[in-house]
Amino acid sequence: MSGKSYQKVHYELRPAKQVERRMLLHAFHALRGVGYPISTYEYTGLGSIYFIDFVLFHRYLGITRLTSVEGDQDVKRRVCFNRPYKQIKIVHDDIAAQVARLSSGRRHILWLDFDSIVTGDLLNTVQLASTQLSVGSLLIVTVDVEPPGKPEGKNYNPTAWKRHYEFEAGDLLWSGVRCGDFARDALPATNARILKAAIDKGLETRDANLIDLFSFLYADGHRMLSLGGMIGVDEDRKRLESLDRKDLVFLTDDIVARQFEIRVPLVTRKERHYLDQCMPCSKDWSPRSFEMKPEDVSDYKKIYRYYPSYTEMLL
Repeated sequence: MSGKSYQKVHYELRPAKQVERRMLLHAFHALRGVGYPISTYEYTGLGSIYFIDFVLFHRYLGITRLTSVEGDQDVKRRVCFNRPYKQIKIVHDDIAAQVARLSSGRRHILWLDFDSIVTGDLLNTVQLASTQLSVGSLLIVTVDVEPPGKPEGKNYNPTAWKRHYEFEAGDLLWSGVRCGDFARDALPATNARILKAAIDKGLETRDANLIDLFSFLYADGHRMLSLGGMIGVDEDRKRLESLDRKDLVFLTDDIVARQFEIRVPLVTRKERHYLDQCMPCSKDWSPRSFEMKPEDVSDYKKIYRYYPSYTEMLL
């Protein structure tokens, strides 16, 4: 989703993104139960003019150290005007510069919520983050996984897409990379592999690893990939193994091979009330009162707890 995405999409009206945020909230609450004082963490993200993540993390996690980084110098006043809480520190700078300033004496949640496809600068920021973040911190990276270039262009094909990633990712690509790795359906896994390589490269000189937790694939227009986990050591890995994976069904132990696809079926308010009364349903269940594809029922079952509600108010 290239360009200034906040000018194209109202961030509050992205159902798949909202499901992702609520799943992260659920996971962060669960982390408190296994010994991580999430309310004492510092959250750093890209709040834009909407600050959705900041509102959720302050209200429901009790986080009071909040930093929003805004690189667009043309909206300084607008960003400051829309800041929902005075606890939010707004930094008008490049996100990489702010990542370099993160305190090593504090645990962090850092969400590099990019709206662009992978670039060299983006990967350098990801690598820097894994170098900088303290043990016990959480790192999440979001990128656009649509093919690079314009669909109407004559070079809009896997061969050209492969050249883009070779130029931008360089030595983060693996040996034996093939054109098929850059086919449209393969791009999410290819992006995940590149991002994981960037994180691992940043950790090469540290006595810590990325403990995989999140790998979401979703679309409110463009296909997006969010992945990450905890910068941790063996003790952290043992703690995280005690998380209830049956309750946190979206967690993954391999951010490249096992992604959780968020698909939000379109249902009416009345249909949703009916469906919710029947959740969680059995594998072969289907509504009796209206038609619904089996795959839509399955998708709804996975995300009904996190499905956002929208109401129009006529004032």
